[in-house]
Amino acid sequence: MNSHTKNVTRRKILFLCTGNSCRSQMAEGFTNALKGDQIKAYSAGIETHGINPYAVEVMAERGIDISQQQSKTLGDLNGLIFDTIITVCSHADTHCPTLPSQTKVIHKGFDDPPKLAAMAQNEKERLDHYRRVRDEIQRYIETL
Repeated sequence: MNSHTKNVTRRKILFLCTGNSCRSQMAEGFTNALKGDQIKAYSAGIETHGINPYAVEVMAERGIDISQQQSKTLGDLNGLIFDTIITVCSHADTHCPTLPSQTKVIHKGFDDPPKLAAMAQNEKERLDHYRRVRDEIQRYIETL
């Protein structure tokens, strides 16, 4: 083993939101792509809404494919113990389940792109809302 190879256990982080369709999916994708050597990221929702196709599209613009990620609830993660849970919306923050005491919970809210895009006049305007939130999530992930 050379001096650059370490047998380090990666921290497990869960991004939790309401429907696990957009913000938490983007955060999972960015974390695994940008910090995968240090962190194993997961995402889940209080409920499942399926993966948002606009989230998939704007992440692909950054070279990150989240199309194979699954929309899931915390219960679908088979009792994994996380080092940190980051809630990315206020609903998930207030409805976060009781967790083991060693799990740190952080709230870092991001605007909801589907809600922002609901009043968009055209496709470009709709995607711009997703891009803005995507870029905010990326900047946050880079600080982890």
